[in-house]
Amino acid sequence: MGVGRFCVQRRRRTGTIAGVAVLGLTAVLGGCGVTGGSDEVTLKLVAADYGDSAANSSEKYWGKLVKAYESEHPGVHIDVTVYSWNDVDAKVKEMVDAGNAPDMAQIGAYADYAAKDLLYPADDLLSIPVQADFLLQLAEAGQVSGEQYGIPFASSTRLLFYNKSLFEKAGITPPTTWKELAAAAAALKAEGVKYPYALPLGPEEAQAETMQWLLSGGGGYTDADLGTYSIDSTDNVATFSWLKDNLVGKRLTGPVAPGELNRADAFSAFAAGDVGMLNGHPSLMRIAQQKGVKFGMVPMPGLQGPTKVSMGVADWMMAFKQNEHAEQVGEFLDFVYDKENVLDFSREYDLLPVTTSASEVMTAAKEDADLKPFLEELPGSELYPVGRTSWAAVSADIKKRIGRTVAAGGSPSVILGELQSTATRVESAE
Repeated sequence: MGVGRFCVQRRRRTGTIAGVAVLGLTAVLGGCGVTGGSDEVTLKLVAADYGDSAANSSEKYWGKLVKAYESEHPGVHIDVTVYSWNDVDAKVKEMVDAGNAPDMAQIGAYADYAAKDLLYPADDLLSIPVQADFLLQLAEAGQVSGEQYGIPFASSTRLLFYNKSLFEKAGITPPTTWKELAAAAAALKAEGVKYPYALPLGPEEAQAETMQWLLSGGGGYTDADLGTYSIDSTDNVATFSWLKDNLVGKRLTGPVAPGELNRADAFSAFAAGDVGMLNGHPSLMRIAQQKGVKFGMVPMPGLQGPTKVSMGVADWMMAFKQNEHAEQVGEFLDFVYDKENVLDFSREYDLLPVTTSASEVMTAAKEDADLKPFLEELPGSELYPVGRTSWAAVSADIKKRIGRTVAAGGSPSVILGELQSTATRVESAE
């Protein structure tokens, strides 16, 4: 550890980064050479857009945060570019491939870059209190070979949303098992509901709907004991065979083929009152509330009862080594992960905080009561296998193929077998 780095670590342990407290430390830190004069630096951050309109674009969140940070760090400038989720991962890849890596990227996957030794480990960036504040499960998911490179930025879990008005009209109660879910979907269809159960296996986010169903059937993408992909396991084949025969085959999933239905369109249909049930994350609450839809939320049904393991999702912050700005990046990220900033972001976009301090506040706060069911699911949730450098390629293949498992003439065993072959091939090539 270099002298400059020690100075920064000591400062972080003795004072808070956010707020005016930093101003009182300037004289003490004169020898650290963090800001001022020839030490001026511009940090490039590429981030994903969590907003659903111009009014709440992530550009506004980052603009406010950066303004506050730069006012207290006159030698450091933060240049933020925000892209939609459809584009952001590809944009960062283009920059890295062109030799123009940003200092920081807030995107969906980190392991590919870590495997190529392009990222700083979190130990080189963050203060000890900030590192210790991350939820353990998320911090561990950010590791490659025992070293943390992916810094969790946002998280969410999934629950089964149902339209209370449609359920009341059909005379049904929220399902707890697959059998009950199919029966409820049939009752909703009999009442003319357009999408009794919306099954978005389209390319936008098919890997999420797939994983939630695999977990509810007792399977998953990987075998925890063997540490390998298990996409074509007996449990997984049985799950998609059930979906094909009992929901899709009986026309209980709506007029759009599941392989062509994207999550955003399914959410919009729910907000329009056209969906009886679907898996949703916290942001769906706001979308539905804005349209006046009365909804309830329950754990995803399983074979014998409510699913015990929910799907968790995390998005990631990472820092590239190319520009050698570890110290300044670390300073800024400590500010980003200040409790109040994490709370502001989570509340703005109905997401779950990635730190223990912010989670404790939200769990106890009346204003966050709607998020409590999701917060309760997070500790027992399972995340994508994001620590595998193969996951990006495997996820892309799932988005491309999984819809065919439930299509007429499709074979769950064959298509899951093809996905398994892709996963095995990509793993062995690394």
